[in-house]
Amino acid sequence: MEQFRAYRIDEQDGKISAGFQTLKIDDLTEGNVVIRVSHSSINYKDALAATGAGKILRRYPLNGGIDLAGEVVSAEHESLEPGTPVLVTGCGLSETVDGGYSEYARVDANSVVPLPGGLTPAEAMQLGTAGFTAALAIHRMEQNGQLPENGPVVVTGATGGVGSLAVDMLAGRGYEVAALTGKRSEEAYLREIGARQILLRDELDLGKRPMEKAQWAGAIDNLGGDYLAWLTRTMNYGGNIASIGLAASPKLETTVIPFILRAVCLLGINSVDTPRALRLAVWSRIAGDLKPQHLDRIGSRTIRFDDLPDAFQAYLDGTVTGRTVVEIQ
Repeated sequence: MEQFRAYRIDEQDGKISAGFQTLKIDDLTEGNVVIRVSHSSINYKDALAATGAGKILRRYPLNGGIDLAGEVVSAEHESLEPGTPVLVTGCGLSETVDGGYSEYARVDANSVVPLPGGLTPAEAMQLGTAGFTAALAIHRMEQNGQLPENGPVVVTGATGGVGSLAVDMLAGRGYEVAALTGKRSEEAYLREIGARQILLRDELDLGKRPMEKAQWAGAIDNLGGDYLAWLTRTMNYGGNIASIGLAASPKLETTVIPFILRAVCLLGINSVDTPRALRLAVWSRIAGDLKPQHLDRIGSRTIRFDDLPDAFQAYLDGTVTGRTVVEIQ
């Protein structure tokens, strides 16, 4: 453990550089738990950070990777004994603290989740931030009265990591799921993981009226922009929209009319700063009633740590379906 490898991101003169470096534990950001990392994953956010296509890091240099799984090496915390299998998602990884693209990580104990029974470290990273975000959205929606008998739930950006896992989790809970995608070629995949209805983005009539025909009892939205505005106009009475992404646009141009006349609820989902008690509760559900039934299909890609640098561009190009696990060691 004296020296180990990490994929490190730095900035010089406004330009991002990233590559493998040899580090020591003392080179890592502060924390009271040291973890031997076995697996990480790739998220769109990771691709933005590593390529400089988006400003994700708030300090430099940092190790990339917003997810990690492994086992505790040492901890200044009574509940985390050496050898305990754990995971960390969000919580500032690869934003303000060194992330999971490293053979060792040092983090704060409050960010560490003991690996729930029924999940392996590899499965935890097939899920990762994407799975946690999807589950958090469903959890919040159900806290707000969402039930399968209320009617269909639409998932936008359905072939991505969050979208795919949301489709699977919802279907497993008994919801009728409609999947909105721009990838006509992935209809069979979406039906395989639980979608009953497929909507193609280039065939969608978004409408312009303050309210359109009510179609949905709920929605999980990865896109933002005009698509989120369309969702507000097409919700049934009391419908919940979980807003989790802005792949299309961060803007939202709509009216208050659907929120008043149809009692539509817009729920913001922040998976990074989720309070610990809620984080533990949601991960418990992920290992239980929200565990995807097609996890090996959604998270079918596993790459070696050495292959990480070549994997990011596909995320920026929007050609990735499902999830990618990174075997760190």
